[in-house]
Amino acid sequence: MSTRRTENTVGDHDPATSGTPTTVLSVGLHPSAIDYGRYPGLDEATMTARIDAGDAALRAAGFDFVPCRVPATPDEAEAVVRACVGSRPFAVVMIGAGVRMAPEHTELFERLVNVINEVAPGISFCFNTSPESTIDALRRWVTPTDVPR
Repeated sequence: MSTRRTENTVGDHDPATSGTPTTVLSVGLHPSAIDYGRYPGLDEATMTARIDAGDAALRAAGFDFVPCRVPATPDEAEAVVRACVGSRPFAVVMIGAGVRMAPEHTELFERLVNVINEVAPGISFCFNTSPESTIDALRRWVTPTDVPR
């Protein structure tokens, strides 16, 4: 049996009836926090460009999202996420592959999941494999909403 959500709600937030868009929190490492020595051929400028292109694609697809770029240190990252989540209700959070897939970020990933659960109970989580796969990850859980520009 699938546990996939069929509606875009968290708590009382229902974009279909509230007139407010489904908002996505996109959490990932700040490009300056990545150890590029682990990734031959990748540097901060390239990663920044990929993230910016992914963000532009999300906007073009109609997603209302809040980017939340965190440092690699768990205490500092937790503070950044608390500030981002405090800004508005969210339907889903996407936690990037850079946080989840590097063994040295296991504690960071745990802390982020736990703080997000604490400050946004009931939120759905989705996961990408790269900045380019974020749209696919989000579409598994929410439908883009045309957002007034």
